[in-house]
Amino acid sequence: MLEAQRRNYASLDPCVHCGFCLPACPTYLVTGDEGHSPRGRIVLMRALERGEMSPHDPALLEHLDACLGCRGCEPVCPSGVGYGSGLEAAREQIFEARGLSPMARAVLGVFQHRAVWRPLFALARTLRATGLPQLLSGRSRFGFGLGMLAASSEQRLNGAAGRPSSNSPSQTGRPGNYLPTPGAAPLPRLTVALFRGCVMNALFSHVHAATRRTLEVNGYQVVEVRGQACCGALHEHAGNAGAARSLAEANVAVLSDQADFIAVNSAGCGALLKEYGRLLGSPTAAKMAAKVRDISELLAERGPRAGAPIGLEVAYDAPCHLQHAQRVHQAPLALLGAVPDLRLQILPGSDRCCGSAGIYSVLRPQMARAVLDDKIASFAAAQPRPDLIVTGNPGCLMQIGAGLRAAGLPIGVAHPVELLDLSYEEAGYYEVSGER
Repeated sequence: MLEAQRRNYASLDPCVHCGFCLPACPTYLVTGDEGHSPRGRIVLMRALERGEMSPHDPALLEHLDACLGCRGCEPVCPSGVGYGSGLEAAREQIFEARGLSPMARAVLGVFQHRAVWRPLFALARTLRATGLPQLLSGRSRFGFGLGMLAASSEQRLNGAAGRPSSNSPSQTGRPGNYLPTPGAAPLPRLTVALFRGCVMNALFSHVHAATRRTLEVNGYQVVEVRGQACCGALHEHAGNAGAARSLAEANVAVLSDQADFIAVNSAGCGALLKEYGRLLGSPTAAKMAAKVRDISELLAERGPRAGAPIGLEVAYDAPCHLQHAQRVHQAPLALLGAVPDLRLQILPGSDRCCGSAGIYSVLRPQMARAVLDDKIASFAAAQPRPDLIVTGNPGCLMQIGAGLRAAGLPIGVAHPVELLDLSYEEAGYYEVSGER
């Protein structure tokens, strides 16, 4: 364990404390506190590594716990500092010394056991279906939480016929079973296993459905793999590497050698799945990790096939763990580019964290909201104002969606693949219930 920590701390060695990271750090921009900057945190992590600071030190804990882990500092660093690896080493060392806070322990305990999170999320879906989260969402902590749940609803996307809105309990945007039209994509059939995860599977099943359809239109054969677990990213970010490894081992056991690729539509999950080889240190895990692709990467690899216009004004907001951790930038734009005449905006601050950061918004709601405020202001000032904000991560969808509701902005949120799915439907690429 100590050797692994040293390897991760070594990723901080190139830091020369130049300060290029400061303007890229959301918590530093909010507070102006050097301790809340990557440069300041690296000093603290070095002190922790050398034993000059205790893992129980309140100042150390305050500044390291306040880090979003967005890794926005990494691409702007001229020295190539691996800040994320160093942060993981520090948080693992702190976890081993003092464990987790009661709140973090309770939340992560839910995600560690499928038998716990499945019924809890089933209750959340039942509450969402009543329409109460939509009605009661607001600026208070309680209202914001309901807004996050409301934002997980499927948008009623009507394409060129009208603007999007959240579903009511009795309405859906596209009823019926949609299947790709036979012969739609004369391409070599590569197999893809869909990683379902926990939050995505429980609250965003409509995104999974859109993922499957769009992959099949582009020549992939999607296979279902049973027995999957949570990816473990939330646990690793909190320093509980043991729980993360346990979950990773469960996924490697069921996903290995199942398909040519593994498709992920959650940026946070994809970032860790691609690191399973490092996390577990086994050839089997490394082989599986090499097959992992974000949904946008798989679709961009195949074109993707162009659909039909849908008549929406859209702003793309890049998830941190897609752009900074996975270094995937162009593939989501290629996905959106397959929608003809899509009016797409990239707004100021679109590359900056929204404040969700896994369970961060639950543990530190004030800082999370402060980080989100600038992004919401950018959406409000956009001309023309977008109908939808699209982003490829469930936490971001819920955080941004709740922020828009709290600000009273009539803007929806959706995953990019949902727009391509709608475009394909408009183009007639699907059959409904066996009929064209």
